[in-house]
Amino acid sequence: MKINVSKDHIGVRIDKLILSYEPTYARNQIQQWIKTGYVLVNNMEVKSNYKCKENDVIEWEIPKEEPVEIAPEPMSLDIVYEDDYIIIINKAKGMLVHPTKQEQANTLVNGLIYHYHKLSTLSGELRPGIVHRLDRDTSGVMVIAKDNTTHSRLQEQFKQHTVKRLYEAIVYGIVEQNKGVIKAPIARHPTQRLKRMVEMEGKEAETHFQVLNRMEAYTHLQCELITGRTHQIRVHLNYINHPIVGDTLYNSTSNQLIEGQALYAKEIEFIHPHTNERMRFTVKQPTYFSQLLQKLERMS
Repeated sequence: MKINVSKDHIGVRIDKLILSYEPTYARNQIQQWIKTGYVLVNNMEVKSNYKCKENDVIEWEIPKEEPVEIAPEPMSLDIVYEDDYIIIINKAKGMLVHPTKQEQANTLVNGLIYHYHKLSTLSGELRPGIVHRLDRDTSGVMVIAKDNTTHSRLQEQFKQHTVKRLYEAIVYGIVEQNKGVIKAPIARHPTQRLKRMVEMEGKEAETHFQVLNRMEAYTHLQCELITGRTHQIRVHLNYINHPIVGDTLYNSTSNQLIEGQALYAKEIEFIHPHTNERMRFTVKQPTYFSQLLQKLERMS
């Protein structure tokens, strides 16, 4: 595809402009095209945030994708709610949401495609139905889309920050404020691929928190995501010097209390994409989390 930028598109990000021509692809797929050189502006490679200028010549090629086969796997899924459009799942701790190059089995997606023959495709072949993600060691509530219209409407709510997401976490140290707001932009770590960090040139990120209980050397928090950056709660709590118990990626404190981080997605609230009804789904504290709380309370 080859286009010349008109006056109407001056200042528009290049990934957004290409998305308007390629609406069947997800924006993150288009950003990957840009990153890997399949998009040229005036015969030069640019970044995804490049702002288009009048008379720019933009060319792009859709890379050929190797056929991907995700094996359906029979597994027990904790379905909280389901209708013709959405599935609400309580994801287990230790489960990857979707396959990666390193791991193609035992993910939530493997289980989903065993139970459901039709799911949305807007997030790509490896992520059918997946509108948002949880980290492997974060259990809790997720919404899955059965079709692309539903997916797109949910995606827009996430983009507009109108989806309410509550988490609970147990952190090191005593958090003195009863309530607080952490507004600190997040970017990829320059040398450690898996990590994120607070960086002034990063993407806007905002987390609200309130104290649920204080113990001798720990605090039980409720956190609300306003934005949804990768590892956001983990990065933000570490940034204020209260890392999550068991989060070895962001804190090296020796821990014999729990395997994986003490964090779970407690509640999600959104407008149903078809009925326009406001819906809220809450899951109870997982056993590993409540047992850790009881142990810390006894220690106090």
